[in-house]
Amino acid sequence: MNLRAVLVALSIWCSAPALAQQDGAALYAAHCAQCHDSDAQARVPGRSALQAMSFDHVLGTLTTGSMAAMAKDRSDADRRAIASFVTGKMPAGAAAAADGRCAQQASGFPQALDGPRWNGWGVDAANSRFQPADMAGLTAEQVPHLRLKWAYAFPGASVSFAPPTIVGGMLFIGGTDRKVHALDARSGCTLWTLAIDAAVRAAISFAKLPGSDQDAIFFGDLRANAYAVNALTGALIWKTKVEEHAAARITGAPTLHDGVLYVPVSSLEEAAGSQASYECCTFRGSVVALEAATGKTIWQAYTIPEIPHPTTRNARGTQLFGPSGAAIWSAPTIDAKRGAVYVATSNSYSNPPAATADSILAFELTTGKLLWKQQATLKDAFVVACFMADKTNCPDEPGPDHDFGQSPVLVTLRDGKRILAIAQKSGVVHALDPDDGGKILWQTRIGKGGSLGGSEWGSAADGERIYVANSDVRFMRDGTRQLDSTQGGGLFGLDLASGKVVMEVPPIACGDRPQCSPALSAAVSLIPGVVFSGGVSGFLRAYATDGKLLWEFDTARDFKAVNGIPAHGGAIDGPGPVIAGGMLYTNSGYGQWSGVAGNVLLAFEVGTE
Repeated sequence: MNLRAVLVALSIWCSAPALAQQDGAALYAAHCAQCHDSDAQARVPGRSALQAMSFDHVLGTLTTGSMAAMAKDRSDADRRAIASFVTGKMPAGAAAAADGRCAQQASGFPQALDGPRWNGWGVDAANSRFQPADMAGLTAEQVPHLRLKWAYAFPGASVSFAPPTIVGGMLFIGGTDRKVHALDARSGCTLWTLAIDAAVRAAISFAKLPGSDQDAIFFGDLRANAYAVNALTGALIWKTKVEEHAAARITGAPTLHDGVLYVPVSSLEEAAGSQASYECCTFRGSVVALEAATGKTIWQAYTIPEIPHPTTRNARGTQLFGPSGAAIWSAPTIDAKRGAVYVATSNSYSNPPAATADSILAFELTTGKLLWKQQATLKDAFVVACFMADKTNCPDEPGPDHDFGQSPVLVTLRDGKRILAIAQKSGVVHALDPDDGGKILWQTRIGKGGSLGGSEWGSAADGERIYVANSDVRFMRDGTRQLDSTQGGGLFGLDLASGKVVMEVPPIACGDRPQCSPALSAAVSLIPGVVFSGGVSGFLRAYATDGKLLWEFDTARDFKAVNGIPAHGGAIDGPGPVIAGGMLYTNSGYGQWSGVAGNVLLAFEVGTE
């Protein structure tokens, strides 16, 4: 289970000054306080993190968004009262639509489509997160001269969790405001926005719509809808619901290959399933292959072949189900040579634990047939209840919550050997042989691991090394919910042929900085000679591949945004930096785990002294 993503959404359900303060306070006390006001629940965000959200965002999430399933027994008035109480805000009026709009709306792409670009989550279908020199337009010598060019703010947000895609001089990005935004990549001015059903936290992919002259973008939302949209105009082309389970969502970026969109499906049933009255659990992760031209389903392959069936009853008499879980939190990886798509799965939610949870799975591209599986952690059944006062639905003998939150990276070494490499929340980096049924080649520990530990969102690799950030975030044991400023962190470079650690950057202490942790949870990114890594501290840093610090920028401060919205950076978590055409982009703000909330996308270019 990716506990970060689950509790970000859980915080929105339990979020919420003042249409009906007394009713809102009572509802919050009855349905949310156990989680968010308990000193024992250090991993769950407190009230201060939730106050940065807008009333409209919280209400939308409770009504039609990712938390609708958990709020289904609340009335419309209840939802509005909770949203008002927790955010301390009233419904917003009409926003000034002209703020940040480009002076002239482009009739075409500002730059050539075959020019510098970062397309999708991992920049390529192998999810390497390695940007070649010609696409990066940025060298190791230039990195120390990076300067902030512009900031773009997402209204009413406490997290900035969707990475940008850069193609043809346009920037495409989703947000918690349930909109997709198209910006000019160099100036940050707004070209168009499109309102959709739910927030988009995954990367967006760009391609020519098959059989058409339209250029399109493809993405998924937190209600398990996949979309194709005209990239120039923002007009909807098609929308497909890929999974009907009430808790289903899309958190990993869909991957495009040869006219097919491969969509990973995850869920929030770890949160909903924690209620003692909930029949935990019936969700199974899956990959859905869609025709990119039409959105029509070609096949759906479940990560757990067996349909969940009744098992036992919990202590309150509620029927339980299993096996369940094995959600896919990250972008699928394509292996055209072997005709395979690789995915990494989460833990199980209930007993019996699934043999395909905490695993790397290979499915056939054309049919969805399971080709092979390699499980990293056995018997890892876990739900959020295992951290709560009411542990009724926590499985007996719960697992360590050591699932995979990142995509497998497919790499061809200089000698032609192919490796599938991935880091895990256990703190272990794995290398598998994609040409020999996923056989384990080596395993190297770089962290202690834990629910918020080990390696979280993404690693980066070239033909020689994989670069892995370590989280291992920890909290003080004094009941204050404060981050432990002395625990976690570290950046590692491992030789892909042997698994040996050949570069290590030790954790950087926080000193007296408030709400700080040395943990490195965000995905890392790579250009020739430079590794970029953002931290919970709010610092974005660039290192030479020998570990030397080249550049750093403190994002945890106020900014003047090009779209006129109050902007503040904070903790960096989730997506990693995007580099294209001589510019670097990073998200900043992650108001969870007691980190500093924020709502910005920052763009940098090489400046002159």
